[in-house]
Amino acid sequence: MKKVYSVEEYIEINSHYADELRLLREIVNATDLEETVKWSMPTYCLNGKNVLGIGAFKQHFCLWFHQGVFLKDEHNLLINAQENKTKALRQMRFETLADIKKPLVLSYVREAVENQRLGKEIRPQRITKTIVIPDELNHILKADQELNVSFKALTPGKQREYCEYISGAKRDTTKQSRIEKITPMILSGIGLNDKYKNC
Repeated sequence: MKKVYSVEEYIEINSHYADELRLLREIVNATDLEETVKWSMPTYCLNGKNVLGIGAFKQHFCLWFHQGVFLKDEHNLLINAQENKTKALRQMRFETLADIKKPLVLSYVREAVENQRLGKEIRPQRITKTIVIPDELNHILKADQELNVSFKALTPGKQREYCEYISGAKRDTTKQSRIEKITPMILSGIGLNDKYKNC
């Protein structure tokens, strides 16, 4: 997807819904929200917090409410476009200009603004993966105190990379050769994939 720097540019790229997007923009801009572009899409914020966005697709266009889960939605206009993935995000979807009922859309937008003022939000939860140290690596770590201390000093992400690298080998000989390869790297405090991350 092409990087977009302005709302006008976004509307131009999605010209099949130009009038519709302009109308949504007009409705949203009648509120206190600040207009910006994030993720190459028109995004509207209150005090730096994302409240909603405008999106255009092949068959429909929409308003994304970042904390839409808190909207009353008495008219059943909101859908969770990514069921089981998003907890807070809700979408108000349209197919034609006639689908946009201006006062109704504005009431949802105003409610979203008020919810943001009240601080209603679901924060994304960070999923911490447990680190499973393979037996072969565990043996070496227990036998070599210096290596063990160096391993524990690594970030959880680097520890996980090394563990997955060892457990991903099918043959014992491969596991052993991989342990020999990573031992000096662990002692140096570097991660398995650091050389790729610094590119």
